[in-house]
Amino acid sequence: MMKRVTWFVSGAIAGVAGASYTKKKVKATASQLAPAHLAKTAVARVKDKGHDVIDAVRDGRDAMKEREAELRARLGSDGDDGNADEPTIEVIATEAVPVKPGQVIVLQQTRDNEISGPRRTSRRGRRSA
Repeated sequence: MMKRVTWFVSGAIAGVAGASYTKKKVKATASQLAPAHLAKTAVARVKDKGHDVIDAVRDGRDAMKEREAELRARLGSDGDDGNADEPTIEVIATEAVPVKPGQVIVLQQTRDNEISGPRRTSRRGRRSA
């Protein structure tokens, strides 16, 4: 009889301990799945990804500046010649004739409504009834 009581008590203790452990785990999981906790977790993840994006942009800018310095060195100009206030002049070739330094060519700008040629018409007028 004593054996039965011992096994019954030990089983009851194991059952209570297992139930309390399970209850504790269920409450912890439920609190993690609560809307407030999910929102905090999402905000933290977005902030982390935002910092990753900022770091990537900074790395890209640094790489761009390095590449630009490399290309300028390859061209033979370092870009810091003290003439930052002066506008840059581009050499343009028109009709296979290069523009000489100091030569000015005036181009007339046309407006969008002065473009020649047929205008597109609406398809609504072409629909058959």
